[in-house]
Amino acid sequence: MSSTGAGENRGELPRRLRALARRGWKVLRVNWHLGVTAFGGPPVHFKIFNEKFVQKSKWVDEQVFQEIFSISQSLSGPASTKMLYCINLLHGGFMAALFSFLLWSLPGAIGMFGLSIGVSSIDENLPRIVYALLSGLNSATVGVIALAAVELSQKAITDPLTRIIVFVTAAAGMLYNALWYFPVLMLVSGVATLVNDYRWIHRPLGALVGKVKRKRATHPEAGPQNSATTTRNSHELGPSQPGPSSELPVSEDEANKNERPSGSTAENEPRIVPQELRFNMSWKTGTVIIVTFFLSFIVAMVLRSVLPDPGPPILYRLFSNMYLAGTIIFGGGPVVIPLLREYVVAEGWVSARDFLIGLALIQAFPGPNFNIAVFLGSLTAINAGHSSVAGALIAWVAIFSPGLILVHGTMGLWSAARNRRWVKSVLRGINAGAVGLIYTAVYRIFMVGYIDQGFQAGRSLGDDPWWVVITATSYVGGRYFKLNAPSAIVLGGLMGLIRYGVVNA
Repeated sequence: MSSTGAGENRGELPRRLRALARRGWKVLRVNWHLGVTAFGGPPVHFKIFNEKFVQKSKWVDEQVFQEIFSISQSLSGPASTKMLYCINLLHGGFMAALFSFLLWSLPGAIGMFGLSIGVSSIDENLPRIVYALLSGLNSATVGVIALAAVELSQKAITDPLTRIIVFVTAAAGMLYNALWYFPVLMLVSGVATLVNDYRWIHRPLGALVGKVKRKRATHPEAGPQNSATTTRNSHELGPSQPGPSSELPVSEDEANKNERPSGSTAENEPRIVPQELRFNMSWKTGTVIIVTFFLSFIVAMVLRSVLPDPGPPILYRLFSNMYLAGTIIFGGGPVVIPLLREYVVAEGWVSARDFLIGLALIQAFPGPNFNIAVFLGSLTAINAGHSSVAGALIAWVAIFSPGLILVHGTMGLWSAARNRRWVKSVLRGINAGAVGLIYTAVYRIFMVGYIDQGFQAGRSLGDDPWWVVITATSYVGGRYFKLNAPSAIVLGGLMGLIRYGVVNA
């Protein structure tokens, strides 16, 4: 018995290794190119993921995709990275998700690291032709993101309310900018669709309107004109069409029907999730993961505050700043990039010029925009006399970890709640709010996309019509001529060089 059991154990290990190898090969075969071909930032990445995982490989269906999109947008950290992680987590488990993240992030991270070494050794002012190239890349990226926002809107807008939410969140995001602001906008969007779908306001409001009309109809000072109007409306309604003032009894079935979500916006039956699209983790495990993360966050922040003068080493401060950014910044790459300025430039670790160069470069790079942390971490370490590799690695781990840990834990909670009607209703509003914030990202990059000598914070692309033309060319090319994002961005860089040649001829 003992030898038989030992033989079975020896045979079990190779089987597990072969199964792991098969899963790894499948993840590699599907994901390998995304880290080097997915240009344009999160809005474009979502479109690419939909085509890849919903339409072609069919790893998830459209509804699961929209659910994961909402979860990714409603949590802090890199939105498109979290979405790719979750799709692979559902399909192949934790190791598949981790492997897909490395395939996704490492190519761009290595490229940004190499560029940080080059930027650290250049003179204070770059040649004007380089600034023209970078501004052209930024201009084209704005057009690519604008197109992605329009296409995502077509999926997120399902009724007049979601159309209003997209507009309001886009406008609100342009008018104000703060760390707490974007998650609040998405939360309000989810509450709005929940209240609408369950008609929590409709009946009280209808009762109030009916009461006002009855009061006006019976008021002694209503006057002849109002009485005539009331009489005319009564005849128009007829005996079989009671108006708001009617006090006809309502059946119990009818009353219960009014309490349910409206049929046009939320299904009356719970969502039935196919077995292959269920995540095998309990909500208790998910809760433990989330609580453990927040404990680590508190420890990291407290250590930074209590360490005696001269304070913690700069590499630890770099870690804590990036950990903080990855934890509290919502909205993905287009939002985190401007806000990261406060975490590195305001600290005096990286110059404003180098930050703007990194901003332009990351727009033209494939993969997650959060890879700019590698560029900034490397420069921080170099300027402080430390290893560039250490600075880049610390920043990379610190900024990506919060979002991935939180979304992993949240997937456990989601697996327990996803078949509830109210969850679907809330996610519909969060979807619309997140798409609205993509238009905000378009605006913010547009306002800092023009870089040149002497610009400390970038300038609006609208300061020169040529950059607006590049943005429009990128948008029209993708919308009507099937120009893909990498080609559009390269074309933008070439048009920037053409402008330099014409102006300096």
